[in-house]
Amino acid sequence: MSILNFTPAVGDTAFTSLQQELLSKAQQLGKDCFAPRAPHWDVTATFPLANYDDLRAAGILRMCVPAAHGGLGADYATYMMTGAEIGRYCGATALTLNMHICSTMWTGVLSDGIAMTADQQAEHHARRHLHFKRIVEKGALYAQPFSEGTAAAAGRAPFGTAARKSVQNGVSGWVINGRKIWASLSGAANYYGILCTEDIEGKNPDPRDTLYIAVPAESEGLTISGDWNPMGMRGTVSRNLTFKDVFVPDDEQLMPRGVYFKAAQTWPAMFFTLAPTYLGIANAAYDFTVKYLRGEVEGEPPVKRRQYPTKQIAVAQMRIQLENMRSIFLRAITEAKPNPSKDEKLRLYAAHYSVMEGANDIARLAIRTCGGQSMMKHLPLERLYRDSRCGSLMLPWTAELVMDRMGRETLYEPGEKDDS
Repeated sequence: MSILNFTPAVGDTAFTSLQQELLSKAQQLGKDCFAPRAPHWDVTATFPLANYDDLRAAGILRMCVPAAHGGLGADYATYMMTGAEIGRYCGATALTLNMHICSTMWTGVLSDGIAMTADQQAEHHARRHLHFKRIVEKGALYAQPFSEGTAAAAGRAPFGTAARKSVQNGVSGWVINGRKIWASLSGAANYYGILCTEDIEGKNPDPRDTLYIAVPAESEGLTISGDWNPMGMRGTVSRNLTFKDVFVPDDEQLMPRGVYFKAAQTWPAMFFTLAPTYLGIANAAYDFTVKYLRGEVEGEPPVKRRQYPTKQIAVAQMRIQLENMRSIFLRAITEAKPNPSKDEKLRLYAAHYSVMEGANDIARLAIRTCGGQSMMKHLPLERLYRDSRCGSLMLPWTAELVMDRMGRETLYEPGEKDDS
């Protein structure tokens, strides 16, 4: 039974003790630290390093590291709830935290649900101990860049970034060449967990040969380039990474060869983890609108605007949409597992689309309802609107791709084709 003294961004449900602990930490940090700092990261387009110091001290960076490795052992649903609460106060912090947490969740609870050989399991358990130790003992920050401006990020083509087996100075490892764009945490991460295609002599590139490898930030041949001046999510600092003959030892592999491809086929909910940020933003836009109409925004004149029927109707519309988003989000995260049923997978797509598009709908209504003041930079709505609009663009599940998947997978069973 929940003993929280606030309603989390995911709404009310039966929370575990760990979920209550993490939600309380996220809410306190959000109110006291993240929300006051958010305008600065937005205006300057700089990474929220101070927020990460707070997340590190609160143990949130190791939340999904298994307890046996010194972490908090949070499961998928617990992270999704916590991420949404952080997104309520700073979208850029929540969105970038997702990249780090997924690096631990994919190698932890998610990998435990993927079929591996005994040798692969032994290899994976030994190597993930190294990565978890860095996070637990040194507070290391992992990024997860995979976009390349091609169909690879959507799972429809092999990655252009390639890794070739090599031995250098007696050390077995990989030589990596390629380029990643939209690389969130660029310049802030200690390790970049990149997806790349194994370069096998005499064989065409194949998504089945995808490798997931951590590249240390100080690696020779790794460079960061490009300007960063986007419309929204400005604090993510997602510049370009270029890899030129970058050598990394075998132990930097985050998954054994071929396991990432199995993960993508087995665990579709692994691509739903961008959604909590936008559920949080939707909550923030709704929260502000209610306070504004009640004349309770700190620093603003205590003028009440709640008496107008048009304002009341707009708030009702926002609340209805928010409750629908919360409900389908909660259903999706509690159902998340390996090899979901067809209905569960379609519901997951519906939840993703509903949150990503719904966040912007709520932010749009908030701006219209609060009126001209909402355009002012000293208030958060215009930033929330800009950030919310970015959600439907996020690979691998953009709004368009999700619609395409839903339609196709509803009408076709696996392996079915139309007669030519």
